[in-house]
Amino acid sequence: MKPDNLIVSYSPHIRDKITTSRIMLDVIIALTPALIASVLIFGPRAALVTGVCVAACVFFEWAFEKLLKRKNTVRDLSAALTGMLLAFNLPVTIPLWQAVFGSFVAIIFVKQLFGGLGKNFANPAIVARVVMFIAFPVAMTNWYIPNWSPLLLDTVSGATPLVYILRGEFYSAEKVWYMFLGVHRGSLGETSELALLIGGLYLLFRRVITWHAPVTFIGTVFVLTALTGNFPVFQLLSGGLFLGAIFMATDYVTSPMTKLGRAIFGIGCGLLTVMIRLYGSYPEGVSFAILLMNMFVPFINKATAHKALGGKK
Repeated sequence: MKPDNLIVSYSPHIRDKITTSRIMLDVIIALTPALIASVLIFGPRAALVTGVCVAACVFFEWAFEKLLKRKNTVRDLSAALTGMLLAFNLPVTIPLWQAVFGSFVAIIFVKQLFGGLGKNFANPAIVARVVMFIAFPVAMTNWYIPNWSPLLLDTVSGATPLVYILRGEFYSAEKVWYMFLGVHRGSLGETSELALLIGGLYLLFRRVITWHAPVTFIGTVFVLTALTGNFPVFQLLSGGLFLGAIFMATDYVTSPMTKLGRAIFGIGCGLLTVMIRLYGSYPEGVSFAILLMNMFVPFINKATAHKALGGKK
């Protein structure tokens, strides 16, 4: 006979007040220091590019769902976050119509055509960046700091620190501080490691992410570049390593579910990043590394899945 206090119900049995929109808002808040830094370094156009990407992503999500008569999901802020991450992967000089094109790729081709949030196989912002890099190679590598930048260091377009490192013309030790602050050429949201670390600590404090993927990702890059004699400190402070490790490798949908799986994922991303940076034809490999590892996530999940209590292997 069933006891009066026994309640039988379907899972999930543990519920929380945290919602998708709350998580997305936390990530947007965490990205705000990097947005402020990008405006200080690259000028007001950084805010314009970010605003265009966010508005375009939100519009494409609303329009697609309206057209197919699906439930509107704009309020969950996932489209806005995708636009922000995409903008952070673009140079300040990107033509606005190309930024809109990238937003279209991210929302329609990577997210909505696969069923919407939670069903995309890869991070939409990363796929859009890779597509734009292939489609618009000149515009996507036009690195520039305007001559009216409040934190002026270099006023002409040219190479990023990673390119100098690849050529053997790496930045001198006295410029490490400037690299940490982000006063050098690069994409909008990737240059200031200080701002990205502040955002990462906020996400850890809010328990939105865990340390496993970011630490193993960054640690692997450091160890491998140190072992190969390729200036590990400069490798860490150059390119999109911190942006990718903290904000993209931790994406709930496209990263492993278990802690062990996230660590494996981070190590894989770090290994591929170093291989592409040192031996590939591109000086930067973070986006390609995360995209490739996204495809291995189902296998990592299967290999590291926890055995149910009392269940069989």
